[in-house]
Amino acid sequence: MNGSNSADSGSPSVRRRSDATRTAILAAARERFAADGYERATIRAIAKDASIDPSMVMRYYGNKEGLFAAAVSVELELPEPGSLPRHDIGRALVTRFLDLWEENEVLTALLRVGATNQAGAERMQGIFREQVMPVALRVCPDPEQAPARAALAATQLLGLALTRYVLRFPPTVALARGEIVAWLAPTVQRYLTAPSP
Repeated sequence: MNGSNSADSGSPSVRRRSDATRTAILAAARERFAADGYERATIRAIAKDASIDPSMVMRYYGNKEGLFAAAVSVELELPEPGSLPRHDIGRALVTRFLDLWEENEVLTALLRVGATNQAGAERMQGIFREQVMPVALRVCPDPEQAPARAALAATQLLGLALTRYVLRFPPTVALARGEIVAWLAPTVQRYLTAPSP
């Protein structure tokens, strides 16, 4: 077999181009969904932002729903509760969420969309149900209370994110990470592990 001009879809160079295209599409989609919301964001605008033809977006993701699901795919990688002292779970969660909000625009985009769009809200609910609830189930004193306790912890984490990364309240933005952890960790800890009031 001599060198053929036909593109081998399994070749490393084609895979690299494909990966680069997907990365550009997802980055443009996150920005567009965050700026315009789910309803107003269009495949055409996202493709333009990514400097590609709209047909490429459709090729990779099928439709806007598929693109949205891929663009806001989030793996929180929360610490295993069994790997931490029970009294330190609040600090670990607040620290991890700060890392996520500051390093990953996906959660910020999802929060913006989720505040105004049902698909975004359902996606955010799913992330918390699938990834935060198991933590609450392992550490709370009464497993039946785990959903309420996880929801209360989410009020703190999402409230922080909304005021620091979306609405950008100056006093919240000005807080150092250590201050945020010192203020929020005891509250998240109490919600998850304290006896019922």
